[in-house]
Amino acid sequence: MSTETEIRHATCVAIDGCGVLITGPSGAGKSALALQLIGMGAQLVSDDRTEIFGAAPDLMARAPESIAGLIEARGVGIIELPYLAQARLTLVVDMAQTERQRLPEAHFTRLLDKPLSCLHKIDAPYFAAAVNAYVRGSRTEHA
Repeated sequence: MSTETEIRHATCVAIDGCGVLITGPSGAGKSALALQLIGMGAQLVSDDRTEIFGAAPDLMARAPESIAGLIEARGVGIIELPYLAQARLTLVVDMAQTERQRLPEAHFTRLLDKPLSCLHKIDAPYFAAAVNAYVRGSRTEHA
């Protein structure tokens, strides 16, 4: 069983131990979403750059050592927080894509050739709460 590793321009938090990787371009709101989720009880794993590693069936995320425990809050500065050394990835939130459907079909993305559930951002004030509920609960698919 081989283990692969890659560094992604992404932020990661853990909700009840489940890793949520937040991807997107600079300024897309990755750290802002992470801070909102941390305010709801999530734990910081990494901000800005995330190391993805592991092998099927489990992919893990961790911060590069030089930025472990640090998160940027635009207009506030760099904040040092307690952090989780690593988390098993269960969800990707793609801040580069905006969901347009009211009841969207499931999305998936691939990391190190493993499919992971993926949510696209929504422009709504409840987005962080919806991500939190999605990870803590289950989603019902609609036909």
